[in-house]
Amino acid sequence: MRIRIVDAFTDRPFAGNPAGVVVLDQPEFPDADWMSRVATEVNLSETAFVHPLDGDEADYALRWFTPAVEVNLCGHATLATAHVLALEGTVRFRTRSGVLTATTTDDWITLDFPTAPLSPVAPDPELLDVLGATPVSVHHTGPNTDDLLLELYDEKAVRELTPDLATLAGYEQRGVVVTAQADGPSADYDFVSRFFGAAAGVGEDPVTGSAHTALAPFWSEKLGGRSDMVGYQASARGGYVRVSLRGDRTHLTGQAVTVIDGTLLT
Repeated sequence: MRIRIVDAFTDRPFAGNPAGVVVLDQPEFPDADWMSRVATEVNLSETAFVHPLDGDEADYALRWFTPAVEVNLCGHATLATAHVLALEGTVRFRTRSGVLTATTTDDWITLDFPTAPLSPVAPDPELLDVLGATPVSVHHTGPNTDDLLLELYDEKAVRELTPDLATLAGYEQRGVVVTAQADGPSADYDFVSRFFGAAAGVGEDPVTGSAHTALAPFWSEKLGGRSDMVGYQASARGGYVRVSLRGDRTHLTGQAVTVIDGTLLT
């Protein structure tokens, strides 16, 4: 059985967010425990498992696993899967978050995901101590993402954040997104972010597509109703996500590069 490692939301290897992709020949998923063990062995933030469907609703069924849990929504591993399938045009995936589509045009892949609703919440003083941050605002995102989104005062605060990941792993939410507007008009992006998913077995995720389904509506409102923006996730690897807000749907566009193509022996 073939397994690929794909760097997503980047046009060059060893950047963006790496994901494992396993394309199954069988018409159903294997045991969830086996998929979880594979994801733990791969030890990336997400490993995607996909198999073909014979029906009108979708072309493939798709699931995502971190080294610790199965998740409801993942952007970079979906983009990586579409890249591996190498199908020009649109492919439909049946997932825990409904039917998602990926449209490939030349080297660019656009994902059509549900927009995450945002609910203002009161800052948790203990969480702020763990993060070492003072936010402008705090929102809960959901239901597919279940993250906390914190706007910080400036880009420097986002880039310099050093949270206590061990303590953060004890919180209920899937992850914590921190974000700020780009420092100036010379930047080639509109906002910056980082994502910490310790509770899901991911310390800092390099580029989190699903988080941008909340970042898109958040920054659209902050930036005067703009619907098309570029986000830069300022992890050590870094990556760009083009976002287009389309009401209750958000389009996420990026590129991907296969860096390993191997065989899963068991």
